[in-house]
Amino acid sequence: IAGLQGEFSMKDLGALHHFLGMYVQHSGSGFLLSQRQYMMEILARSGMADCKSCSTPVDINRKMSADDGPPVADPTDYRSLASALQYLTFTRPDIAYVVQQVCLYMNDPRESHLAALKRILRYIRGTLHLGLLIRPSVQSDLVVYSDADWAGCPDTRRSTSGYAVFLGDNLVSWSSKCQNVVSRCSAEAEYRVVANAVAEVSWLRQLLAELLAPVSRAALVYCDNISTVYMSSNPVQHQCTKHVENDLHFVRERVATGAVRAT
Repeated sequence: IAGLQGEFSMKDLGALHHFLGMYVQHSGSGFLLSQRQYMMEILARSGMADCKSCSTPVDINRKMSADDGPPVADPTDYRSLASALQYLTFTRPDIAYVVQQVCLYMNDPRESHLAALKRILRYIRGTLHLGLLIRPSVQSDLVVYSDADWAGCPDTRRSTSGYAVFLGDNLVSWSSKCQNVVSRCSAEAEYRVVANAVAEVSWLRQLLAELLAPVSRAALVYCDNISTVYMSSNPVQHQCTKHVENDLHFVRERVATGAVRAT
């Protein structure tokens, strides 16, 4: 036993500075998680280290399509850069949506998709100083903001789910993901993202309880669809909602137990 204790002994390495490729910058108000070096490596690998920066990561005036433009000359390079950007979203939630969009076309990337990917890199070039700030917060409530881009994909008409979870003043979880099925109305698309957000909040509540920092009040889930908010507390099953029955029961159960409140 003494030998095992010596083998697995731990020592204090001091203040945290680097972790899994992330740089931790300490300050009086908290600490900033940054992947600046990783961003510079991506830019160098793509030959865009000295490119002209842009102020937004995506062109909001157009939607990408699967057959938009000729195929790229090197699909492998496109896939490598898109995969590298996925890891960058760990500290850059501002690019989560557009990175998810370019990753949809890894199987057959086109020139328009490559142009969108290069726009992300140009945006990163001008925002190397950004990261994820974690700081002490007086509030310890869980608050979720959710939304869905109903039928946003021009090829499949699937919706994109998006949510952001805050613990007090700190952003602790976020997601941007294409839904698995086509939603027949905006309320259905919104309810699916609410169900995903509630699942994430339920896991975070359980994790915080295991860390002896339980959340006492119900998590507040914001949604901009009145029908979705109504369905979250209405116990009556309607014919038009049977196709999302599992999500309905899951969310209503959390609302009924007081773990979640939709608004």
